[in-house]
Amino acid sequence: MSIFSIGLSGLSAAQTALSTTSNNLSNVYTEGYNRQLPILGESYSNGSTGTGVSVDEVQRQFNSYVTEQYNDANSQTSALKSYQSQVSQIDNLLADSDAGLAPLMQDFFSSLDDLSGAASDPAAREGVLGSASSMAAQFRSFDSYLGDMRSSLNGQLEGTVTDINNTATQIASLNDQITQARAKSGEEPNTLLDKRDKLVSDLNELVGADLNVQDGDTYNINLENGQPLVSGTRSYDLEAVSSSEDPSRTVIGYRDAAGNVNQIDDSAFENGELGGLLSFRSETLDSVQNQLGRMTAVLGSEFNAVHEQGVDLNGDDGEAFFNVGSPRVMSNSENDGNGSITAEYGDVTKLTSSDYRITYEGGEYQAEKLSDGKTTTLTPNGAGDVEFEGMTLNISGTAQEGDSFMLQPTRTAAQDFEVAISEGAEIAAASDAGGSGNNENALALLDLQSEKIVGGTSSVSGAYASLVNDVGNTTNITQVNLDAQSGLTEQLREYQQSESGVNLDEEYANLVRYQQYYQANARVIDVGSQVLDSVLQLR
Repeated sequence: MSIFSIGLSGLSAAQTALSTTSNNLSNVYTEGYNRQLPILGESYSNGSTGTGVSVDEVQRQFNSYVTEQYNDANSQTSALKSYQSQVSQIDNLLADSDAGLAPLMQDFFSSLDDLSGAASDPAAREGVLGSASSMAAQFRSFDSYLGDMRSSLNGQLEGTVTDINNTATQIASLNDQITQARAKSGEEPNTLLDKRDKLVSDLNELVGADLNVQDGDTYNINLENGQPLVSGTRSYDLEAVSSSEDPSRTVIGYRDAAGNVNQIDDSAFENGELGGLLSFRSETLDSVQNQLGRMTAVLGSEFNAVHEQGVDLNGDDGEAFFNVGSPRVMSNSENDGNGSITAEYGDVTKLTSSDYRITYEGGEYQAEKLSDGKTTTLTPNGAGDVEFEGMTLNISGTAQEGDSFMLQPTRTAAQDFEVAISEGAEIAAASDAGGSGNNENALALLDLQSEKIVGGTSSVSGAYASLVNDVGNTTNITQVNLDAQSGLTEQLREYQQSESGVNLDEEYANLVRYQQYYQANARVIDVGSQVLDSVLQLR
């Protein structure tokens, strides 16, 4: 091998090294770019003397283990961020000292206190109506706000699912492109590899995903429950669909290889933006709206019961003071039978804030309490009624094995909460025995302020204070967890960037070094030329 060839091999290697370094510098701010390093090797002929240098590969500085750890941490951070952004809205709503329910409930009972001191005073009666209307309007307003959050969350779920599907499709496409590129050139397609790894990172921000590398080449990605999202060059779509149990609730469906869409339980998603949204809905939004509804149902029903025992200013028996909603029961859209269940409130002090799934199994109806998983067998009486958890259920029709119903005792109780009477004279402040002008029933109504009518453990005001405290604690805990997880994620990112990221100082030093390397090999060729000239001059 001549000195010229050796020098030319050095020039070629130097050019590759300079190009690689220049590419690193150009992409210093490119998201997902992994710095590249030229790997040089000595060339040999059949003899023992070296024949120059060769570029074995342009190696991508990528640590799969560190990247996997970073993606997992980032997926958990994303879940906490989406949870925190939602729960903080409810915390701000409930804890507002001016717009909250607490001052309005206090005003309502204060107006009853005024009425008890002047039962025949028209102004006192109008004061009760006014404060009751304001309080009821705030209950409805809170419920409407939570309902809007629920609708907005449905839209966010749909958008997130679309992003997940698009990302999975691109990864599957890149699997194919990378395989073809390797087959054609025999070299690593670093740009395509960077794009694929960036998409995997993006996917983990959206949903918790497990990555498996097949034969050191193809990426296969599964959901946390094991169902595949990407398998080789094929991707599988998620779908945001209406729940078969509750049409107003968007759930995640999985389209399998046969094209069927199967609903996935929310608990299957823990990480990523999708997991955070679903966790917030099941753990906080449902609970808050149910508790708000329970307070409405208990306050309205118990107040009505006492009010109906009194006499108004006209000497007439008291009527319902508040309009209160009813429990909601929905038949599963996949039911085969014609069974039907309706519900109305009974002893509301026994109401819980849980929802129930009622399933027909083995000739019996089983009610599963979704908050703790406990199951109760429902046994109807001769009229087909069941007294259950503060409600009266009426069961009719013929259900088939496996048919189910979703019972939401308090979810919608607040949406129609309003004052049912229109005249102050209709307030039944008196008792039957004392005459229409006495205050005995007004005092009984006032006593409801302190009576433990919510679950038998707290007053309505106490239940609201507990709700505010619980949401505040959840918000604080989520923020603390988010701060800690964000710190861990940032540490892993810095570690990952220390190996894969571009360091300007280091690359600038390499640029100078490879420039000198190029100049030295050019000098080798120049020396070779001088030697050849000297040889030719000898002739």
